[in-house]
Amino acid sequence: MSKATGSERPLALAVASGKGGTGKTTLSVALALSAPGSAALLDCDVEEPNAELFLSGASAGVSVVETQVTVPVPVLDESKCVGCGACARACRFNAIIVIKKDVTIFPDLCHSCGACVLACPERAIADEPMRIGTIREWESGSLRFLQGEMEVGRSMSPPVIRAVKKRAAAVGVERGEKGLVILDCPPGTSCPMVTAARGADFALLVTEPTPFGLHDLTLAVETIRRMGLPFGVAINRCDVGDERVLRYCTEERIPVLAQIPNDRRVAEASSWGGTIAGVSVEYRRMIEDLRGKIEACVSRGGSR
Repeated sequence: MSKATGSERPLALAVASGKGGTGKTTLSVALALSAPGSAALLDCDVEEPNAELFLSGASAGVSVVETQVTVPVPVLDESKCVGCGACARACRFNAIIVIKKDVTIFPDLCHSCGACVLACPERAIADEPMRIGTIREWESGSLRFLQGEMEVGRSMSPPVIRAVKKRAAAVGVERGEKGLVILDCPPGTSCPMVTAARGADFALLVTEPTPFGLHDLTLAVETIRRMGLPFGVAINRCDVGDERVLRYCTEERIPVLAQIPNDRRVAEASSWGGTIAGVSVEYRRMIEDLRGKIEACVSRGGSR
C-alpha cells in the first residue's frame, strides 16, 4: 500500500498486536463498519483469517471472487542436469542441495529469487508456479473486503500478504479522495506483521493490561518504531489487569487512543458474529472517537 498524500488517497491504517487474542480483529472490523465513507478491510492474517466471520450481515448475498496466489519455484530437468552444484551455491536459503551430483529441491524453503535459474550453466532449472494461497474478495455497499488464506502445509505467509495488498491496489482500493483502508495484521512482530504493516500511514497497537500484554507490546512498539510508522495504543479489557501498560505508555510518550472495558455484552456479540460497535450507542461512539483520534494523530505525525 502506498502512503497517503494529502487528499489523494484514503488513510491506510495497520491494526497490529504483539500477541494474539487482544482484540485486534474486533477493532479492525468495527472501524471498517463504522467508517462514514468508503472503507476497505484487508485481512492479512493469512494463516488464521477470521475477520469475515464478523461480517456475515455485510456479506449476505454478495458475489465472492476468488484468486489463486502462486509463487515461482525451481523445477529440475534431470535430462539436462550434470550435477555441477552451481544452483546450490547460488541459493542463499538452502533450498537446493547437491550430493554426489544428485540435486534435491525444497520448495518450501525457496524465496523465488530466481538465482538458481540464472546460475545453472546447462539451463536445467526453470521456474514453475506453485499455489500457496487464495484471495477472497467481495464488495457490499461502501465496504470492500479482501482476505488472504494460505494453503495448508505452506510455511511462508509474506508472499500471500503481499498478494492481498497488490490485489487491493489493482482493484482500486487506494483510489478516491476519502476513505479508510484497514490492514488487519498477523499477531506478533515477525516478518508477516512487518509485511502487512509496511506502507501504512498509521499503526494501532492493540494490547491488554497483563504481564504478557505489556511484554509483547514493548516488542511491537520497538518493531513499529524501527519501521518509522506513527502509532498509538488501544487497551482492550482495560479493567482486568494492572496499571503497568498505562505507565509504560506514559513513560514512552505513546498516545493511548482507547480503553475498552471487559464487557460481557461484547463477548456475547462476538460469539454470534457481531461487532463491538453494535453493542450499544456508547460503544459505537467509542469506535468513532477512536477513528477521530487516529486521524488527528496522523495529521500531526503521531508517536514514533
